[in-house]
Amino acid sequence: MSSPVKIIVVGAGNRGENYSDYARIFPDRMQVVGVADPREFVRVKLQTQHNIAGHNSFKDWRCIAAREKFADAVLICTPDRLHKEPAVALAKKGYHVLLEKPMAVTEEDCTEIVQAVIQSNVMFAVCHVLRYDPIIHKIKLLLDSGVIGDTVHIQHLEPVGYFHFAHSFVRGNWRNEAESSFALLAKSCHDLDLIHHWAAGRRCIKVSSFGSLCHFTKENKPKGAASRCLDCPVEAGCAYSAKKIYLDRVKRGVVGWPVSVICRESLPDIECVTEALRTGPYGRCVYECDNDVCSNQVVNMEFEGGLTAAFTMVAFTKEICNRKTTIYGSKGELSCDGHEISVFDFLTNETTKHHADLTAPGNFAKGGHGIADFHLIHSFISALKEKDPSLIRSGPMETLISHKLVFEAERSRLENRIVFCESSCEDHL
Repeated sequence: MSSPVKIIVVGAGNRGENYSDYARIFPDRMQVVGVADPREFVRVKLQTQHNIAGHNSFKDWRCIAAREKFADAVLICTPDRLHKEPAVALAKKGYHVLLEKPMAVTEEDCTEIVQAVIQSNVMFAVCHVLRYDPIIHKIKLLLDSGVIGDTVHIQHLEPVGYFHFAHSFVRGNWRNEAESSFALLAKSCHDLDLIHHWAAGRRCIKVSSFGSLCHFTKENKPKGAASRCLDCPVEAGCAYSAKKIYLDRVKRGVVGWPVSVICRESLPDIECVTEALRTGPYGRCVYECDNDVCSNQVVNMEFEGGLTAAFTMVAFTKEICNRKTTIYGSKGELSCDGHEISVFDFLTNETTKHHADLTAPGNFAKGGHGIADFHLIHSFISALKEKDPSLIRSGPMETLISHKLVFEAERSRLENRIVFCESSCEDHL
């Protein structure tokens, strides 16, 4: 495909805008020609950034499905519970699909999406951005090369970050399972997907999990605390103060995440952030919210061939989402601190350091998992231009398998038992 890949963005919030930025950096490779979002501010913002024609700007994605196909692919970046319907409908319309993780919030909906993309013969990628992170991709290449022999055990930690958890999972969009999904799916489907990826085709046989919501409950509310941080006489002594997390940042001129997501109708400044904290969900006391998702959880897995894996997600950490991994093999040990990889060889007793290119163009280089975001959208666009789905590292079947592993782990936690995994996803397609 010599001309740019034409893209429609469904969901113009933080994730949709991030991926769309690729078109501004590489206009010869990707062009944003449509947008759908019920929120006027973010919709018009994206429309202006990409000079999208007015007749291709929609409040509802159903308007896109009702029209003749006018692009090559869609980026679906809607809230978790609003993934399935547009993914299925637009795949059936013939659009290739890049879908934010998680695929959907039930096993049945995930399966229906995969059925739709396979039957429609469209390319499909889920935004498991960690697979595209250069450091993590390097781990996969090293394992496949046999540097530690046969993989025997994987230990993987996700430190969510104390204020990140308070922002997203206590006050924010993913705080309540009925409104979004459970924490293991919303936050850590990335991580179980990575473990499945590193297991290199070995099927998970059984899984156990336990975890709970700790600390962020009404019982732990400090004496004398108010319902909102702006009115709270003890706010100065609270690590989770909304004034510290949002208002102090914007006063220093820091307007990126998480400040950028709390003002829905304007760019963040002191006035709009103050108003958001006074009236919106992000100004609430963390001990008086309607949150119910786990703040810490462990998952233990056994794969074919005796490989075992242990995953931990915990809210109460200094570092934010900087995963820690150690993988034990028959010939050596591989460890990664999120920045570099160390491989210890049992034969030579020597340690070798490995690095990866962590550069990215434009705004993709600015913090978070922007570098991985770049490689994800670059791989998706390359797959479409070259008609080569192998360039997608997170395609339909493998992603469905790893999602099912997440659902089985949560079933284990809720039912307090070991869950024996299904033999095959293909049987249900």
